[in-house]
Parts: sequence; C-alpha cells; structure tokens
Amino acid sequence: METLKGSAEHRVILHNTSWETYERLLEERGEERVPRFFYDRGELEIVSPSAEHERVGYCVGLIVAMFAREGRVGIYGVGSTTFRREDLARGFEPDLAFYTRNREQVRGKSRLNLEVDPPPDLVVEIDVTHLSIDKRSIYAQAGVSEVWRYEGNRFDILLLGERDYERSDASLALPSVTDEALRILVEYSAPMELAEWLDRVIEWAQGNTEPSG
Repeated sequence: METLKGSAEHRVILHNTSWETYERLLEERGEERVPRFFYDRGELEIVSPSAEHERVGYCVGLIVAMFAREGRVGIYGVGSTTFRREDLARGFEPDLAFYTRNREQVRGKSRLNLEVDPPPDLVVEIDVTHLSIDKRSIYAQAGVSEVWRYEGNRFDILLLGERDYERSDASLALPSVTDEALRILVEYSAPMELAEWLDRVIEWAQGNTEPSG
C-alpha cells in the first residue's frame, strides 16, 4: 500500500487488489461521491480530493458549459459517474464526464453500464498532487475519445489515436477550446469574483478575447 499526500489531497494506492474487493468498496461507499476509485488490473487508487482539486473541477465544468452554450454544441454531463468493465478489469470515476456524439444514448439514465452503454466522449482529470497512477490506459481501453488533464498549472488535451492518446492544441468535443484557454481561464478564476470571472469566460467563448497571461 502507498499513501500519497499533497495540497491536502489524500490518495492511497493498493496493489494486487481483486475485482471483488473493488466492487465491495464501491457498494460500501453507496451513493456518496467520495472517496473516488480508479481500478486498473489489480491496482486500486482511492482519492479524497482537496478543496483546490474541487475548485478547479468546478471551474472547468463552467468553462465547458459556457463554451458549449456559445458554440451551440450539444453536450450532456454526467459528473463523476462510476464507469467499470469487469472484462477489461478496469474502472474509473473521472472528475467530470461528458457525452457529445452519444448523448442521446445515455440521456436520462440513472446508471450507466459500459457493457451496453457507450463510454463518455470527454473526461476531465484533475491532478494537483502529481502523484497518482497513470489513468490513460484505463480511459483508452474503455474507449474514451478525449481527455483533458490538469496537472499543476498545465492543461493537456489528449485525443485517442489507434493505440494511445496524442496531445492536441484544441478539443475535438468543443473545437473552440484550446489547452491555452483552459490554462489561462483556470488561472484567472483564483483571484476573481465568480461573476466577473464568468463574464471573462463568456467573452472568450464568444471570441472577443485574445489569449494572454
């Protein structure tokens, strides 16, 4: 067992963990959304997010909403829903998950089952500790088309290729969103009042603001 701490965030990684143990922990947690679990072929990461982690995730969710609204992009958010596939021995609970192309297939469902339902088209992963297992293989095996990964003060937009993810300057799900826009807008969010910051996000989404910062 490894215990990793950073910025008041707490992570525990358990090795050689059975699928049955993973499912039992999910059942014992019930409808609570913390801690969050990631499972990859025996490696189980248990995450209790910090306030900074949640703040960044909240801001990214608002950015997605504002850019989707201004770009008239159909998008359906499912938050940190539990996704799992026993046949792949993988399970994940991203900070945020969205459907674009496949949104009508999952709209209104109270639970999602990757055995029959499509994977999310976009997931957001916030890592403020730099000390977690690499989740790209989990997302790739599940067929997630796009991952936005925040690490420290950097955003990477990752698009799924034939075997692995490749970095991209711009999003596929929301073409007007760039890695630079994500980085700067999240940076702006810390010192600003929410209403003022939302005005800035909307201006940027409308194309009235050039990147700076």
